[in-house]
Amino acid sequence: MKQHCLLVLALLASAAVHAAEPPRFVSKVKLPSGQTAVVAEGDFEARSIGSFSVRLYEAASPEDETTFFTAGLVRERDGTVEKVLLADVDGDKKPEIVVSVRSAGSGNYLSAHAFGFSEKALVFRTAVDGLSPNADPVAALRKASRKRK
Repeated sequence: MKQHCLLVLALLASAAVHAAEPPRFVSKVKLPSGQTAVVAEGDFEARSIGSFSVRLYEAASPEDETTFFTAGLVRERDGTVEKVLLADVDGDKKPEIVVSVRSAGSGNYLSAHAFGFSEKALVFRTAVDGLSPNADPVAALRKASRKRK
């Protein structure tokens, strides 16, 4: 009986581990300035909705690339963060940090958020949402940025 109970407990523990949510999105991006940006989904939030943060760190050697925090912003998300890239969205010949989010619903719609940065600042530039699943988020952000000018 004791062995039977141990087997059942082991199977339940194994099932719980395999049923756990996939890991949250977190990514480091080295910026041309030598700074590091970290983009991460919010802790303890649902995977399909919540927030994400963009944090900026001073230029430093690889072992210290996230030691000296400079600035950060938190944005709402409807879906899961899919990727982070650098692209010139506003035409100033400097890249912005672009965060792409895919909705969890049946439409798999995309949204994208652009952030400008300097040595000591991080600034939200623009966002687009409701994009088709195969849309180019950078092109959509560029179009939205032109409209704001």
